[in-house]
Amino acid sequence: MTSGSRDSWNVLVIGGGHAGLEAAWAAAKSARVALLIGNPATVGRMPCNPAVGGPGKSQLVFEIQALGGLMGRLADDTAIHTRVLNASKGPAVQSLRVQNERDAYAQRAQDVILGHPGIDILRGEAADLESDGRGGWWVITTDGRRFHARSVVIAAGTFMRAVTWYGRQSRPEGRQGEPPARFLSAPLARAGHTLKRYKTGTPPRVRADSVRFSDLLEIPADPQPRGFTGRPGPRASESPTWQTHTTPTTHALIQANLHESPMYAGDIEGLGPRYCPSIEDKVVRFAHHDRHLLFVEPDGIQTSEVYLQGFSSSLPPHLQDGLVRTLPGFEQAVIQRYAYAVEYDVVESTELTLNMESRRLPGVFTAGQINGTSGYEEAAAQGLVAGVAAARRAEGLEEVTFPRESSYLGVLLDELVFKGSQEPYRMMTSRVEHRLLVRQDNADERLTPYAVQLGLVGEQQASAVTAKYMRVAAATRQLETQRAQGQTGDAWLRRPEFSLEDVEALGIQVDGLTDEEREALQIRVKYAGYIERTERQLRAEAHAQGLSLEGVDYSRVAALSNEARETLARLQPQTVAQAGRISGVRHADISALLVHLKEQRVSRET
Repeated sequence: MTSGSRDSWNVLVIGGGHAGLEAAWAAAKSARVALLIGNPATVGRMPCNPAVGGPGKSQLVFEIQALGGLMGRLADDTAIHTRVLNASKGPAVQSLRVQNERDAYAQRAQDVILGHPGIDILRGEAADLESDGRGGWWVITTDGRRFHARSVVIAAGTFMRAVTWYGRQSRPEGRQGEPPARFLSAPLARAGHTLKRYKTGTPPRVRADSVRFSDLLEIPADPQPRGFTGRPGPRASESPTWQTHTTPTTHALIQANLHESPMYAGDIEGLGPRYCPSIEDKVVRFAHHDRHLLFVEPDGIQTSEVYLQGFSSSLPPHLQDGLVRTLPGFEQAVIQRYAYAVEYDVVESTELTLNMESRRLPGVFTAGQINGTSGYEEAAAQGLVAGVAAARRAEGLEEVTFPRESSYLGVLLDELVFKGSQEPYRMMTSRVEHRLLVRQDNADERLTPYAVQLGLVGEQQASAVTAKYMRVAAATRQLETQRAQGQTGDAWLRRPEFSLEDVEALGIQVDGLTDEEREALQIRVKYAGYIERTERQLRAEAHAQGLSLEGVDYSRVAALSNEARETLARLQPQTVAQAGRISGVRHADISALLVHLKEQRVSRET
């Protein structure tokens, strides 16, 4: 680690959270990089839940891994519990979730980043940005130092003009005990960026020795652990997690004290996440439910704390003590760190390019929660994109983009830039139209060749991926050419009740595949018809994107949602592609438009 012996870099990254880590790591593959942080001990910290992955999120992590990123590797190295969620459903929605040892994850991140010979560590707080007049930027710190870079990535997380709330008491913090980024909002606003206030929160941490685990529902790890890298960590099945629930007493106590919540008292102006609401929001919005499930997650193998997933709150500490003790198994609970809400500035993401570059400040990129997203995984994905783009800009290389049709990453970028967000944005499988084609299991096949072109992975990794899918293709041919009881192996495997093991029990042989390759084979064979149909639909949609909407009477388009009908009539997009990028217009609405255009064409021809 150096202390800034050079005063000019290709890329300077501000912030050492999940977005900043990936930005610095990706940029350092080809450029000279500096990482400006306030305290190296906070690099890689997991301030919310100590876990990576889950529905819609694991797909992003597998894609980050395929693109040479860090998150999957850090998660696997420090895993203590892994489960495949939605395992009984189709492969399009199956998602890996990895519980991590919180402190070990941060330490591993620091070992990788702080010891990287191509990343210079600068300690300080960014106060201002100043153009050098030649396409580059000066980053000026609060103590007056000036650092020069051709490109800058701002990965400020939840820190910009941040305030934490414990009940109706607040203080300037970026998260518990850490100072906010006091000045970064000003240069962004001065350049014409629209800034919004968002809010998020975190649950309390409870002393593990005060919890009666025998009263909780234990959730074991999968017996055969999975990993994002294909190499699960040595302790990936070592710990269970648990489940408890709220009670009518919990709900009554919250309802009686809503006036002490800064959200309900009107103190917080920021918009909170719809898909990860506070416990107060759950009780108010879903008053007809008499209980809400909560997940009890360990912070580590030897940890003194457990984390109450689903119980984020901004109520004051004295109420949190009583609330937690209404939960089964927590009657004697002792809170070690109280829940809080944090309010912070975000930029309007529609003012960015698909590479996360500011349209107001060329050469300045933003990544992570500063762009209005929530979650470690969304932040890391943006960080990788911004880091790659910033390095390429610094080197005078052409821009690259990630298509929506071929990655979750592309969907994330497309929605941020063209649709924006009115609340912290969370990646979900339902946002992805062609999710059967962009599963977590084939992220390496889809994106590794792209990563090679960008210089993000080496030939060794690329060759391993090529060899993997050559073996899968060879095994597919084996199934197609062998018969049992008059049917080919692939025909047997397409039966819903048959697994690859069942086919092999019939005497059909498939040689030399790893567990991952066997899974890939089963998915390709079982879902071949659906995959082919989706690919045809995708090709048809690609052709249709340029179709004109001139003269379309949206009131006469059957199956349009009311929101889409009103929005399209008001904005009058010229093409189907433009319509698809309008907030409130969903994939089903585009399908309805295409049917309408086809009917019009047929009517004219007859």
